[in-house]
Amino acid sequence: MSRAAAIARAHAYFDRGEFLADLKRRVTIASTSQEPERKGELRRYLDHEIVPALEALGFASRILEDSRRPPILLADRMEGADVPTILIYGHGDTIRGMDESWRTGLSPWTLTTEGDRFYGRGTADNKGQHSINIAALAAVISERGQLGFNAKFLIEMGEEVGSAGLHDFCDEHKNGLLKADVLIASDGPRISPRQPTIYLGARGTHLIDLIVDLREGAHHSGNWGGLLANPGIILSHALACITDARGAIAVPQWRPPLPQPVRELLAGVEIDGGGNGPTVDRDWGEPQLTPAERVFAWNSFEVLAFTTGTPEHPVNAIPGSARAHCQLRYVVGTKVDEIIPALRRHLDQHGFHQVEVRGGKGGFFRATRLDPQDPWVTFAARSVKETTGRAPTILPNIGGSLPNDSFAEVLGLKTIWIPHSYAGCSQHAPDEHLLAPIAREALGIMAGLFWDIGDPDADRPVT
Repeated sequence: MSRAAAIARAHAYFDRGEFLADLKRRVTIASTSQEPERKGELRRYLDHEIVPALEALGFASRILEDSRRPPILLADRMEGADVPTILIYGHGDTIRGMDESWRTGLSPWTLTTEGDRFYGRGTADNKGQHSINIAALAAVISERGQLGFNAKFLIEMGEEVGSAGLHDFCDEHKNGLLKADVLIASDGPRISPRQPTIYLGARGTHLIDLIVDLREGAHHSGNWGGLLANPGIILSHALACITDARGAIAVPQWRPPLPQPVRELLAGVEIDGGGNGPTVDRDWGEPQLTPAERVFAWNSFEVLAFTTGTPEHPVNAIPGSARAHCQLRYVVGTKVDEIIPALRRHLDQHGFHQVEVRGGKGGFFRATRLDPQDPWVTFAARSVKETTGRAPTILPNIGGSLPNDSFAEVLGLKTIWIPHSYAGCSQHAPDEHLLAPIAREALGIMAGLFWDIGDPDADRPVT
């Protein structure tokens, strides 16, 4: 009975093809939360895949449904009152399949292996990642006969629609079903395919709609050109005052503090999309920051869509309105309630009173960040290094957004995220895939970490 043997069990599960077989079944279930007609598949994924997998490990499972949100699975294996309690999170829902956009030979709901890539919707986000964590638990139980800690597993089925209802769910059960010492979860990408990574929170996201609505209908540009204000031109200039020409934010209240410990954590960190990702534009964004600081420690404003007139069929007419759908990705230190008011003041100061500012539709997550010096960070990093022989890159937060605020703020948990994918995985796009070498290594990483958490001699953090 040993740590090394538990890790070997996890690797053998991959080498025998069992991980691929389990993932193949799970990908086949089209559990997209973005298409209402697939609602039944959300519950089927939990009933047919996750409940049996966890009950085989001695977990007691319950699926909680509510008209306000998609179903949530909560399972627990309780081993004692004097051991740590770990909450493990994942989501079984995916974005829509985009079936017609996948390249020839691939389908979102059929797992296809090409070289070291496993293609299929959810392979990277998030079925593959929580499947790794389930299998790692199994390896520890098989080797030790027990975990050595209490484990609670939460799988939600609505993350891709903003984790609707999760915040209230956590608030309702924070002193009971979800009471724990630390969150261990896996989502998002590593900093590079070859580099184990830990991140401690997430950037928040705030959707913003900018609208210039001047008049009903469009009017012939030959008759009215030079006489009627063009909403597209007005809106383009309004957008141009929000950032400078290289995308650096100009709204004063959107420029967050950058704590020295966070800057030190990111020193020397390089971003690598793994060959599939685009090349970093080093001359874009805040000029005094490194690329890593821009995406992990700073705010970014993006124009996601901008329409005026009829782009698909342009006509010789001055449009009556223009609309931009925008987004602010923000870090801890940004005053969330001031995001929209600050933009309103900024536009007014620049004379853009005609631009209406609205909060965009859809759920959003708040920014979170665990103290990098927290004992759980040190513990997890030491465990990962012992397994892989490489010190993990520790990021203050992921550049994207996750429902970590439900765990960090509502449940009051320390949050440790260990991602099992990479930035070039085509997450949220056609041809999504999981890299086999990362999956195999991750099985060992998580088996080692779960072994260490259950080892009373491993100098685990005091709970």
